Amino acid sequence: MPRRGLTGERLIGLFLFGLLLLTPPLIGAFDKATLVGGVPSLYLYLFFSWASLIALTALIVERPDPDEEIVESEPGADPDQGTSRAPRA
Repeated sequence: MPRRGLTGERLIGLFLFGLLLLTPPLIGAFDKATLVGGVPSLYLYLFFSWASLIALTALIVERPDPDEEIVESEPGADPDQGTSRAPRA
């Protein structure tokens, strides 16, 4: 039986990855008095972590599930098939 709803699982994984990125031990590794291009390394780390989480969220949400692509691409597949709607008069 094919698994459906991989988007939810991917979002949970991304949430856990975000928690890992923003834990105090990892943030503390970038909390140094070094400047990169005149900007503290902690600020750059937080900005790029935040931006990457947003970009990955957009990729996950906008990417169609492989199972949905197969169903939509089958020739002669009726999207209303299996519904119990009465025909319009």
